[in-house]
Amino acid sequence: MWFLGAGVVLLLLKWLEIGPVAGWSWWIVSVPFVLAIVWWWWADSSGYTKRKASERMDRRKEDRLERSRKALRQPRPGDRRR
Repeated sequence: MWFLGAGVVLLLLKWLEIGPVAGWSWWIVSVPFVLAIVWWWWADSSGYTKRKASERMDRRKEDRLERSRKALRQPRPGDRRR
């Protein structure tokens, strides 16, 4: 996402001819977009995005279970009353 944001900013600066970016080549301005494509390819091929999504779902599930336990006032599994 950061690469896309930087790419859009550079694209607008080049198109509007603002600052030193106006003199840069279009190839240089397109580098953040290429980096975004490489990042997405790597993230998908390595399973990084799926792993992060799975971790988020596990955290949400655990949070829901914890809220339910508190609502029912039940101890966590493994907790012992003395």
